[in-house]
Amino acid sequence: METSTFTTEAIWHLLEQVKDPEIPVISVVDLGIVRDVQSLSEEGFKVVITPTYSGCPAMNIIEKDILTYLRGQGLQVEVETVLFPAWTTDWISEKGRKNMEAYGIQPPVERTVDKSFLTGGRKTVPCPNCGSKETQMVSQFGSTACKSLYQCQDCREPFDYFKCI
Repeated sequence: METSTFTTEAIWHLLEQVKDPEIPVISVVDLGIVRDVQSLSEEGFKVVITPTYSGCPAMNIIEKDILTYLRGQGLQVEVETVLFPAWTTDWISEKGRKNMEAYGIQPPVERTVDKSFLTGGRKTVPCPNCGSKETQMVSQFGSTACKSLYQCQDCREPFDYFKCI
């Protein structure tokens, strides 16, 4: 199919098929990494992405996956990475939050930056496995730098908590 027959809305829909390499049940759209899709006239499209945090090692893979998938659909496309405004967990869609939880990763429980680690406060993070609120942080860093490691005190299962930034 020719690039000129696609709309930016169609590109957004196609991007929902590109999954985050660290959380394969959530698309780069639902994670909020894709910020914009722009038509470049007859020259194709530009996809604007923002990393979840500076230095995120998955961003090179995400950019490559976006290019590979969209070019595989016959599109001319380029990807631009922007750092401002900085990505925030507020950009994760409700669908993305539900998919994360079903996968065993608790999405952020609040919509503002978590400062409990600075104040010594204890946050309630429900277990994505059994729903218990009797959980405890084991480590500020989990399987990736954007997650903390928690353990449920009831079912005893460890789980990742996606940090609120």
